[in-house]
Amino acid sequence: MTTDQFDAPATGGKITEFDGALLLITPTELREAIQTVHGPSDAIVCDVAVLDGRDAGTEQTGVMVFPKVLQGQLKAKIGTGRMVLGRLGRGQAKPGQSAPWVLGDPTEQDKATARQHLAQVQPPF
Repeated sequence: MTTDQFDAPATGGKITEFDGALLLITPTELREAIQTVHGPSDAIVCDVAVLDGRDAGTEQTGVMVFPKVLQGQLKAKIGTGRMVLGRLGRGQAKPGQSAPWVLGDPTEQDKATARQHLAQVQPPF
C-alpha cells in the first residue's frame, strides 16, 4: 500500500486550546501589526506539538501566539531552531486583569517525554 505524500493545510489553531498540556514549541517568526478584532497586534508564529493530555499527538504548524507573556517566553528562540518545552497554563492575575497564559518549566519526566516524541517524528518537531 502506498502512503500519500501530501498533508492537508495547517489549521493555524489557537495555542490556548491546549490548556494544561505539555507543549513542544518551535517559534519561527514574529509578525507585527496583524489586524485583529481588537486592533493591530503582534504575534509569534510557531510549530506546536502536543505531547500529552486529550490532544496528545496533535501537531500544528503556523500557530499564531498572541498572549504577551507567552510571546516573552518564545521570542528569543525565533530563528534559532531551538524548541521550547513547557506546560501551558494560567499565571497569577494582576489586580483588575485576567491571568496570563504561561508555559511552566518542564520536569525531568516532561523532558523524557519530549525526547521520546522527537525520536519518533520527523522535523520540524
